[in-house]
Amino acid sequence: MPWDSVPWFTEGGAVHSSEVARLLAYAAFGGAQGVVGSGDLRVRALSSPASAVDVMPGACAIVNRAAGAAYQAYAGRLPTSDRVEVAGTGVSARSDLIVARVENPFSYGETWPNPANPEVGPYIYTRAIPNVPKTTTNIRQVRPTDSAITLARIDIPANTTTITQGMIKDLRSMVSPRRERVLYTAFPPSLTGLIYSDGKWHNWPGIARWNIDVPAWATRVKIVTTLAGIRFSFSDVFASMQNVFGGTPGQDTIIDDDQGNNIRRSTVVIADNMSVPAAKRGTTQALYLQTRIAKSESGDVSVDGSTSIVCDVEFVEAPDEEEL
Repeated sequence: MPWDSVPWFTEGGAVHSSEVARLLAYAAFGGAQGVVGSGDLRVRALSSPASAVDVMPGACAIVNRAAGAAYQAYAGRLPTSDRVEVAGTGVSARSDLIVARVENPFSYGETWPNPANPEVGPYIYTRAIPNVPKTTTNIRQVRPTDSAITLARIDIPANTTTITQGMIKDLRSMVSPRRERVLYTAFPPSLTGLIYSDGKWHNWPGIARWNIDVPAWATRVKIVTTLAGIRFSFSDVFASMQNVFGGTPGQDTIIDDDQGNNIRRSTVVIADNMSVPAAKRGTTQALYLQTRIAKSESGDVSVDGSTSIVCDVEFVEAPDEEEL
C-alpha cells in the first residue's frame, strides 16, 4: 500500500501513525525550526559563574532528520530552566555548542538508546556538543543528521573552569518571527530651513515626526528615512542627520556637499537597525529627525513643497537576549 493508510484525522478507532502526527507539526511550523518565542531557550551563565549554564524555559520546533523522515517535525517544551554541565579547558581554548536535541530510538534509522520508560522518555534533551570549530553557527555543520536546533556557542578560553556570559554567543533562530511594516510620509507645506547657529543637534525638519505604536512582540526596528528634494543654498553644506526613535538616536548620516553657493537639491537617506528594549514594547514612541550643521561656514539646508519625506518602519521579532 503506497499511502500511510490512516490520514489525520480518521474516526472509527483508527490508529494514527507517529509519522502523520509529525507531518501535522511540520505543516503547522511551515517546515521551519527554531524557538517559538523571542525569549525562549536563552542560554545564560549562572548568577555565580561555574562549570555549567542554564537554558531558560520555552518551546521549540525541531525538524526530524532521521532517514526517510521527510515532512516531519517535533514540538518540544521546556517548562522550567535546564542546567547543562560544561567541562573546563586545559592548555587550549575550546568551543562547545549548546543544542536542544530529540533522541528518538523508535524513528526509522535512529540508533539512540531506548529510554528507561517508553511512556515518559525522555526523548528530548539539552546537550553540549564539545570541541566544535569556533566558526560553527549551526549544529548541522558538525552533526548534519541530528534532529536538533542550535541555541548557543560557548567560546571557552584556555585554563578556564567557569562560564561567564561574555563567552556565550546566542545562535537561536525563531520558527515563525513576526514582522510589521508601515510607511510614513510628510510633505512640507512651505519653505523651512536650518542655518548654522551653535553646531548642536536640532529637531529638524519639524514636520518629520510621527507617533509610532510599537508591537508588544517587537525586539528590533529597522528604519529607513528618505528626504527626496532636500534643498541646499548659499554655500557648501557640511551637516549630519539622524533618526531618533523612543529617545534613542540612530546612526549619523553625513551631508558633505561641495557645489558652491547656487541653489541645488539632493536626496538624503538615513538608515538604522535598532534594538527595541522591553520597556518600549507595546507602547507609543516618537520617531523624528535631528539635524546638525557642523561648520559655521556651511550653507543652509531647507525643505519646501518640492520635498518628500518618506520613513519606512519595520518591526521584527528576533531572538531576544534581554531579561524580561
